[in-house]
Amino acid sequence: MKKVKVGIIGGSGLDDPKIIKGAKEKNVKTPYGKPSSPLTVGKIDGVDVVILARHGKKHSIYPTAVNYRANLSALKKEGCTHILATTAVGSLRAGIKPADFVFIDQFIDFTKHRTLTFHEKKVVHTPMAEPFCEELRSLLIKTAKALKLRHHKKGTVVTIEGPRFSTKAESHMFRGFGADVINMSTVPEVILARELGICYQSIAMSTDYDCWKEGEEPVTWDMIVSIMYQNAENVKKLILNTIPKIKCS
Repeated sequence: MKKVKVGIIGGSGLDDPKIIKGAKEKNVKTPYGKPSSPLTVGKIDGVDVVILARHGKKHSIYPTAVNYRANLSALKKEGCTHILATTAVGSLRAGIKPADFVFIDQFIDFTKHRTLTFHEKKVVHTPMAEPFCEELRSLLIKTAKALKLRHHKKGTVVTIEGPRFSTKAESHMFRGFGADVINMSTVPEVILARELGICYQSIAMSTDYDCWKEGEEPVTWDMIVSIMYQNAENVKKLILNTIPKIKCS
């Protein structure tokens, strides 16, 4: 049986030496350039992990400028079998409240300027009907339930280009598309992970209601940061309690 190694994208706070044992920072190169940050490698509860800051250690890389191919290539090179990817999302549904977790199972790609594949020299049509990892999603649902964390078992994310937020017209349009949440980072991450054969699952945390909901303040960056800070411990608990349960099939 293949040994489990878990990549964590956007794992802010998890590189605490008290959490990750034998932590070492590793600079790597890939055929696509350098990843967004050095990799932090070590063990969490006996499981090998690799932590990567999607937007850089100081959150200095805006969504479109993220070198997604380098990031995913680096995690593959390190031998990652699974990826847990944290992401802040805006809620497009009244029932998904700020600080709720959503374990995404589908995406809608509304990006415009990103490289979406590793296969530029050879045509490869990758199946994408079920883009996320059912195994990881199931473990996250069970863990969230045990920890009594507010969560939604599935949801569709629409990924926009950014860095600007949506207009009201766009927000209502995305709701009409059937999207439940909105962000700027899931595409092409999930696509590239699928091309590489890595089991990938998003851990989405709702931070706001975008700008569709009457009576709610339209989303701002300060609003997102505030909710993420308040919910940081819950994100950490969810990941730390899920990692030991992951197995390779």
